[in-house]
Amino acid sequence: MHRNLQFDCVIVGHGIVGLAHALAASRHGLRTAVIDRDARAAGASVRNFGFVTVTGQEQGITWRRAMRSRDVWAEVAEPAGIAVHQRGLLMCARRPEAMTVLEAFAASDMGRDCRILRGDALVQAAPMLAGELQGALHSPHELRVESRHAVPQLAAWLAAAHGVTFLPRMAALAVEPGRVVTPGGVLTADHVVVCPGTDLVTLFPEITRRRGITLCKLHMLRLADPGWRLPAAVMSDLGLVRYLGYGVAPSLPALRARLEAEQAAWLADGIHLIVVQDADGTMVVGDSHHYADTPDPFQPRAVDDRILAELELVLGRPAPEVIERWTGVYPSGPDVAFTEAPMDGVRLVMVTSGTGASTAFAIAEETMADLLGLAPPPHAA
Repeated sequence: MHRNLQFDCVIVGHGIVGLAHALAASRHGLRTAVIDRDARAAGASVRNFGFVTVTGQEQGITWRRAMRSRDVWAEVAEPAGIAVHQRGLLMCARRPEAMTVLEAFAASDMGRDCRILRGDALVQAAPMLAGELQGALHSPHELRVESRHAVPQLAAWLAAAHGVTFLPRMAALAVEPGRVVTPGGVLTADHVVVCPGTDLVTLFPEITRRRGITLCKLHMLRLADPGWRLPAAVMSDLGLVRYLGYGVAPSLPALRARLEAEQAAWLADGIHLIVVQDADGTMVVGDSHHYADTPDPFQPRAVDDRILAELELVLGRPAPEVIERWTGVYPSGPDVAFTEAPMDGVRLVMVTSGTGASTAFAIAEETMADLLGLAPPPHAA
């Protein structure tokens, strides 16, 4: 049990959204505490790809948030001891319809600094991709960290370098203006930010119900070191119909129709391919999307097999051995993300699209500017 403690800002939730708000608050000079019912981050923030995705994010504020968050990751990585394992994205096209989408995207404002690779240029850039590919879009914008290491490293750095107080294994039972009630006492602060992640029922459940928030389960796999290095993260055709940013391409419906004819089971499982690689050579591959108020904990082999089949079509060879499997769960809703002010000095912040690693730092800057009565940051102006 702790005695009542006073801070300038209390953040509920120590996933990436909460840590992003701790960074933003500390940069404003606020004495900041982060509380969470768990001893360490073990949810969506450490079960994902660690892939800060810019290209393909929805045009407008989401794309700008991703660009800004990518920049913040780059700023904090070195001082926090976080390794950036990969940079860039290769969005591969297996079908002519997919290539047409990529060409239209590259020619749009959303495709700035991206380039199309075909034939020898693609072979030179990524010789390990030996599948029957029409070509690929190369984006220089992305970076990738290993989430299971990066998130605790970020928390440790916030404590050591920014004086953020972490209070693990402490549930927030209630939030009131200027107060967070816990089993061990009351934390007082002028500013409170609630980042509940997948907990949709403890704090402000009326808001999550009104906004139609549910949970999404995804399948993840780790594959053995194949003996070669990917030059960037890799995606394929199925990702073009999931990422809203590619909607700027008028040819997208033709690709969707072909996918529905040829890979209906993949679409039903919400599968799209993401492949990233760690320093030890192992590859993290996924993923799928199944929605429920309480997702089941099981990982059907058929879904994993479809993910691996898509990988093999891009690689043009059998996938390496699967050495680890897990599921992730994140909140999902009709909005990419939202912030609400349920009471004075309190903000509820949720990323409801699985893009926390890609957008949370920028969202946190917006939240703190709002709470402090400051002008919006440049990306949000």
